[in-house]
Amino acid sequence: MESTVAIKVKGLGKQVADAGGTLTILEGIDFTVARGAAVAITGSSGSGKSTLLGLLAGLDVPTSGSVHLAGHDLFALDEDGRARLRARHVGFVFQSFQLLPNLTALENVMLPLELAGLPARDEARDMLHRVGLEARLHHYPRTLSGGEQQRVSLARAFVVRPSLLFADEPTGSLDAATGASVIDRMFELHREHGATLVLVTHDARLAGRCDRQLVLQGGRLAGG
Repeated sequence: MESTVAIKVKGLGKQVADAGGTLTILEGIDFTVARGAAVAITGSSGSGKSTLLGLLAGLDVPTSGSVHLAGHDLFALDEDGRARLRARHVGFVFQSFQLLPNLTALENVMLPLELAGLPARDEARDMLHRVGLEARLHHYPRTLSGGEQQRVSLARAFVVRPSLLFADEPTGSLDAATGASVIDRMFELHREHGATLVLVTHDARLAGRCDRQLVLQGGRLAGG
């Protein structure tokens, strides 16, 4: 049933102009993601993984094809419409954390709630407690370890209770032990909240924890 589909991609392609003419980054991408599933996008460097993730989130615009996200035709919306859709439905976790340096951990997690006009302080405090950072609420990013910063990023992504979570190399900046701890937290929150999880990763162990893998080779799907 269509109501069980969180993401539907049809004929998705992305081309850009370069010195030699036209460079095809993605071509003929078709897949669906079931609501509540965890999907890994894998492939070698330059295969188009991060470009695909950006298109799924409406952060970039395709040359061809369509993305239906949370029941909406993403590219039938203008840029403001896509931003509103993301604010309602999407959380992000980035390799580089993307925390605001002049805000404390608590203030960073409160921010998306405040922007949405929702109660923020207690909800943000509770989410930081959930990721084990109740003792670090008032610390600034520069005083937190990489693993702690990524857990703040996780808390910020989940505090709005998104129906979709996109993660781009979420352990890429972390050592193996710290990365494993962060991933445990991410999958724990994914299960608790019932969010659909789509992540880009080079880590075979992380990809193996997902329900399904989409393998990109030269801008095309090779598996999944």
